Amino acid sequence: MIQFVGFNELLWFAMLLVNFLLILTIYRFAGRTGLFLWVPIATIVANIQVVKMVNLFGIEATLGNIVYASSFLVTDILSENYGREYSRKAVLFGFFSLFSFTLLMNLALWFVPSSEDFSQQSMQTIFSLMPRLTLASLCAYGLSQYHDILAFDFWRRRFPAAGHLWIRNNLSTMVSQGLDTVVFTGIAFYGVYPLPILLEICLSTYLLKWLVAMLDTPFIYIARSFYLKGKVTEAN
Repeated sequence: MIQFVGFNELLWFAMLLVNFLLILTIYRFAGRTGLFLWVPIATIVANIQVVKMVNLFGIEATLGNIVYASSFLVTDILSENYGREYSRKAVLFGFFSLFSFTLLMNLALWFVPSSEDFSQQSMQTIFSLMPRLTLASLCAYGLSQYHDILAFDFWRRRFPAAGHLWIRNNLSTMVSQGLDTVVFTGIAFYGVYPLPILLEICLSTYLLKWLVAMLDTPFIYIARSFYLKGKVTEAN
């Protein structure tokens, strides 16, 4: 019997709320600099969490969908309040942080551990996958994020009214999430899981990201309200 609301599901919604509140908090007190900071956090944390498989809403899924999908909320806030050039800058920060993190952690694995070390095997299990995950992430992240920026601008020109923010936010993000999911899953997990599991991961990942995109809509309105009412403190 499929269990749609259990501990994992409640925790998933709690994590969703925590992510959105953290984004609003850092935006409120650090402005666009805070949003720039969130993108590296999201890309790094998501690529660690993604190695963990969980059951959500009766389907097998990788963790990390929430925090990764939150980066699309950030770039949409930047596009809405500051223009797409700032969104592009945030994407570049995400690229650089993920590449740097992967390089430094794999260099750490090459050190010969002492006889007192207890972490090498655990680190090896997680971070030895990072080069492949990073390649998958960079390809998927670059394609999907730049599509999201262009799509948001496209829909903004066609639905420019303030009340249509939900349209440009959702239409841009949902297609971008689909591109991201197919590219990342194919590169990261092809040959790792049997094809039926791979397809289930792809479908479940997209559905969860789609759900995140739907639920982040009130928060982009709040972020715009902060900006229009002058409640955002821009970091110097």
